[in-house]
Amino acid sequence: MALGYYAGGSGEERTLRNNRAAWAELDVWYRTLVDVSSCSTTTSVLGLDLPAPVLVAPTALHRLAHPDGELATARACSGAGIPIVVSSLASTLLEDICAVTDAPVLMQLYIGQRPEVSEALVARAEAAGCAGIQLTVDTPVWGERHREHRTGFHLPEGVDVVNLRRHAPEPAGAADGAADGAADGASDGASGGIGEILGWAVSPSVTWDDLARLCGSTSLPVLTKGVCRPDDARRAIEAGAAGVVVSNHGGRQLDGAPATAVSLGPVASAVRSADPGAIILVDGGIRAGVDVLRALALGAHAVQIGRPVLWGLAAGGQDGVRRVLDLLIADVRRCMTLAGCPTVGDVTAELLAPD
Repeated sequence: MALGYYAGGSGEERTLRNNRAAWAELDVWYRTLVDVSSCSTTTSVLGLDLPAPVLVAPTALHRLAHPDGELATARACSGAGIPIVVSSLASTLLEDICAVTDAPVLMQLYIGQRPEVSEALVARAEAAGCAGIQLTVDTPVWGERHREHRTGFHLPEGVDVVNLRRHAPEPAGAADGAADGAADGASDGASGGIGEILGWAVSPSVTWDDLARLCGSTSLPVLTKGVCRPDDARRAIEAGAAGVVVSNHGGRQLDGAPATAVSLGPVASAVRSADPGAIILVDGGIRAGVDVLRALALGAHAVQIGRPVLWGLAAGGQDGVRRVLDLLIADVRRCMTLAGCPTVGDVTAELLAPD
């Protein structure tokens, strides 16, 4: 049941499959006779010094994969020095996650039908010392995820979206959209009204004004997550965003959306024309060091990985997540060496073979 929730996408899962396949279409035009005896994967994002251009993407309900849930993931990130982006649908309190890691923590946010909840979550992120906010903008409603219907997905006892629950301890009565929430993996029975919470956690009426209001109300940098169009990316920067995350929600929202490898290049160009200092991240289908190189060559500053972290968590808890991160960082270094790139700054557009 949990596997279907984590692994599945929306609709016919075309976008889910294409996310992975699109990276493989990009050939690397490696350089030769370059001194790569000292190859460094270190970089900086949002003023944070990172051991590699990698962040852990926001994914929900880690306690479905392991009893320690997000605490295990955060501890592994601390050991590896990799930032973690905490989902607002996490199964562990944000404050508890921040308390167990020395790595940077960012918070993923939805602006839903109860703006006061979003405001409270931002205040909690500020108080907990988070390094930024990722506002998800691709979810006016939840995608239709057939795997979850087929498996009868529900939350087992003891697993909940605790950060949202804190702000809605009693049934809230705002049922509009509850059916869409249930499609995200939430029957009201065993999960204690989670479908209702997910119903108001997102909103189809969120606009650019809400993004601008958020950017102006917090001292934290705000990245818009879920951008696939250059014009939307440019408008996000104009609204005050510090950057964008090119993402299609792991293929879990609009099936038929372009793969992130397809969107990244045009979006990166638009962002740089609007603000050369803005941050560009990407997720979706990234599984190996060569995918990270491809993303950097297309204009990203760093990548985010989601499902591989969940697989590591399910297989081995904290140690499993750490193993996934260590393997990816080592593979990034190996691929940079093989491609003739001694630093992250050497991974440029010229590294991609022409069509």
